[in-house]
Amino acid sequence: MSDQTPPVRPRRGETPSRASLRTAVVWEVLRDALDRRAKATGRDALDVLDTGGGSGNFAVPAARLGHRVTVVDPSPNALFALERRAAEAGVADRVRGVQGDVHGLFDVVERGGFDAVLFHGVLEYVEDPAEGVRNAVEALRPGGALSLLAAGLGGAVLARALAGHFTEARRALGDPAGRWGEGDPTPRRFTAEQLTQLVGDSGLEIASVHGVRVFADLVPGVLVDTEPGALEALLKLEEAAAESPAFHAVATQLHVLGEKRG
Repeated sequence: MSDQTPPVRPRRGETPSRASLRTAVVWEVLRDALDRRAKATGRDALDVLDTGGGSGNFAVPAARLGHRVTVVDPSPNALFALERRAAEAGVADRVRGVQGDVHGLFDVVERGGFDAVLFHGVLEYVEDPAEGVRNAVEALRPGGALSLLAAGLGGAVLARALAGHFTEARRALGDPAGRWGEGDPTPRRFTAEQLTQLVGDSGLEIASVHGVRVFADLVPGVLVDTEPGALEALLKLEEAAAESPAFHAVATQLHVLGEKRG
């Protein structure tokens, strides 16, 4: 694990990185949601909860924007890395890490105390996805936003097929959890329809749905690394395809932004 928080989106004039390909679409949606919430409340500093936020890939950039971020994660090692990264970024006073998980969320954080909740890469691993989403929503203040990022079923099927693992691709396609076999490290995958239903059933309004890593995981690295400007062009392609429902079915991840009625 790197000691530096990878960029969520390259700044203007910067060369994009592989890390920015994985996070740029989500960060743009999240940053816009935080900006809207700040304007609506008249508060520059919002309270953000990052469930399963690990070492701070989103928490630290959000704190750099001036927000107060609480990270809940079951791993002491991840929280230690978070503390170090926040200190290196000069935002230690705005980032707090607590050990816990989404099922016991209100043992460690306040119910209804946050303007935004990040629920990234967690839903795949919880025993009861509906309960996990409900808890995340209950942590929101009225008018707050839920940023939900989870593994996409179609992206996994396509990746296995393109790798020549046709039987595994077919198994994932028909498996209720979207798993391609016993060796699959991801316990559960989702379609866009499943995620929007989970968010909608929790009482939130669906603000947007985006496909994440539609092409980035499929393009051979040698093409991106050797062609001048290829990484920037791929990033722009990812951003252009992210909003198109036609590409949601083949995205490696799916991002849903839900908003709680005020």
